[in-house]
Amino acid sequence: MLAPPWISVPAPGYGGVESVVSVLTEALVRRGHDVTLFCAPGSVSAATVVTLLDAVHPDEIERSLYEVDHVGRAFDWIDLAAGVDRFDVVHDHCGFTGLAMASRIDTPLVHTLHGPFTAATAAFYARHGHKAMLVGISRAQLASAPPELGTIRSIPNPIDMRAWPLQERKGDYLLWIGRMTPEKGPHRAIAAARAVDVPLVLAGVVQPGQQAFFDREVAPHVDGERVRFVGEVSGAAKRSLFAFARGLLMPIRWDEPFGMVMVEALACGTPVIAFSEGAATELIVDGTTGFLVDDERGMADAIGQLPRIAAQDCRAWVSRHCDVEVVASAYERAYRSVALPTAARAFASV
Repeated sequence: MLAPPWISVPAPGYGGVESVVSVLTEALVRRGHDVTLFCAPGSVSAATVVTLLDAVHPDEIERSLYEVDHVGRAFDWIDLAAGVDRFDVVHDHCGFTGLAMASRIDTPLVHTLHGPFTAATAAFYARHGHKAMLVGISRAQLASAPPELGTIRSIPNPIDMRAWPLQERKGDYLLWIGRMTPEKGPHRAIAAARAVDVPLVLAGVVQPGQQAFFDREVAPHVDGERVRFVGEVSGAAKRSLFAFARGLLMPIRWDEPFGMVMVEALACGTPVIAFSEGAATELIVDGTTGFLVDDERGMADAIGQLPRIAAQDCRAWVSRHCDVEVVASAYERAYRSVALPTAARAFASV
């Protein structure tokens, strides 16, 4: 399992890919696989942990120096293991370097597409996608894949349901959680909540380059009562915030490839009101696990309909589609399809 080099696994705070890697890795170990996790320093796992760089680099994400160094060292390790205790499959979550260099190693590589397709990334994948098995995280994401890639299977990001409590008795507040960017829409969540006079809790970190937007569009509305800003949350505090919210607001204005916060909310029995953008159209079953709306007015109107949504229905949908055991089984099938024959038989027997 090749994690990115930027943040430890699991992430101490915000870290979407790192959380996915952690949950999936632990499930694969529980299911009997011998997993080596190449990751950033400070990582903890039931797998064999191999840290390759001397430090984490959370403020230098996507600096090619660190990604190339990390992947290059991992591939050296894989090469050395080939003659002694060969790896059957490499599962790459590490951006672009691993895929571009996948033809350099003999071990089959599965590459999960964690980001959206842009003009630049589509061109990259058109050139290098044939070097590995590609896996998307939603049909919405794959809709914009370059045609050269052909059919790509979609496997959703996993959640360990045991860590997210079902809460049927909700509090009085709405929740928005994410990065403080215009496309994530905290200012639109404020407008919707204020339109129906319902308290709103905003959670998330203000990252470099986001302070001006926060100061202009968010901070003037934060009064500690009707609109509260609690900063970055993690662990038990984050789970409690999701569990007791009457609903999660997702007023996004971009084609988000997945949206893990929606799955986390639903796992707690908390319905989601989202704009019909990106993967929200797959993760939200309109009228059953939440509501899909077009704008702030529609979001405000849907807030009054939240009592119609049953917490058990929200959790049941996640259990069927995104529970880590379901996702791990899907990845086992992917590994089996690219592994060498003897390894494929081993995957089939676990």
